[in-house]
Amino acid sequence: MSSFRIAVFASGQGSNFQALVEAASNGKLGGSIELLVSDKPQAPVVQKAQSAGIQCHLFQPKEYPSREAYEQEIVEKLNNLKIDLIVLAGYMRLLTPVIVEAYAGRLINIHPSLLPAFPGKNAIGQALDYGVTLTGITVHFVDGGMDTGPIIAQRAVEISASDTPETLSESIHELEQQLYPGVVSWFAKGLVKLEGRKVTIDAKVCRENTGFMSEN
Repeated sequence: MSSFRIAVFASGQGSNFQALVEAASNGKLGGSIELLVSDKPQAPVVQKAQSAGIQCHLFQPKEYPSREAYEQEIVEKLNNLKIDLIVLAGYMRLLTPVIVEAYAGRLINIHPSLLPAFPGKNAIGQALDYGVTLTGITVHFVDGGMDTGPIIAQRAVEISASDTPETLSESIHELEQQLYPGVVSWFAKGLVKLEGRKVTIDAKVCRENTGFMSEN
């Protein structure tokens, strides 16, 4: 098994989580998913993790005195498992410096817009309401702000006049499930470098991961 160890944080259906699990199973992720962290013990993503034999750390925030308290518990778990990369995949809670600082440069998120446009909640609805003709997805480092971390990769999605929130969501989610495992594999291979806000990726990644890099 790979020595590159990954934890995924998720709160919902787990479509991106499942894409990561399948990439790991097929040897395309470059690492192993060691842990699912979820604040929703009954979420479908938990069932997916259990079916895949992946350890889960489940918690209910209301049972803790503060966000920092439950995050300290999470960090201890991450450290015990020697996690190399945290991947947020539909995790619906803001992170505090307890996790952000402990895993700076090793903590990534995927957002359904071309950041810095339409950060925060309901990015797909924001794009439709604004009337843009192009949106997409962004994989970025997490820095404690609201979708403000350095950008690692982006892919565009055209918005047609007939698009609804449902059809646009479907297009975006399909693209997310292609790109996110690829970006995680770049980290496993040591191809991603961060200096200030500048992210550089070894040029050979474009040749080696053509499936992940597809513009569709």
